[in-house]
Amino acid sequence: MKKVRATNPELITLIRSLRKKSHENQVTIWRYIADRVSSSRRRRIAVNVSRLNRHTKEGETVAVPGKVLGAGIVDHPINVAAFAFSDQARSKILKAKGKCLSIKALMEKNPKGTNVKVIG
Repeated sequence: MKKVRATNPELITLIRSLRKKSHENQVTIWRYIADRVSSSRRRRIAVNVSRLNRHTKEGETVAVPGKVLGAGIVDHPINVAAFAFSDQARSKILKAKGKCLSIKALMEKNPKGTNVKVIG
């Protein structure tokens, strides 16, 4: 098992549960997200709402292995799962009738990871 260098207890439990779910269900998407989230803070992903708007269609589910920031607009409802959301990003996604989820909630809701797009 890869050594986890993070000190955030919430992040450590997320990484462990992602790897466990990946092993249980033989799904690579959760292991990929765990590897991306466990990288150093400097290399962690930050995605703007405008990028989510460009690369998604209405009703799609997106996983961001990092933080979602509020630059840009969203003009269609999307389901976004991320480790963290800025306040502005959360309000813009909810205003467009989308949903903001944690990665753990998405993993429990969809253990096989079907129809989930990873951006970042």
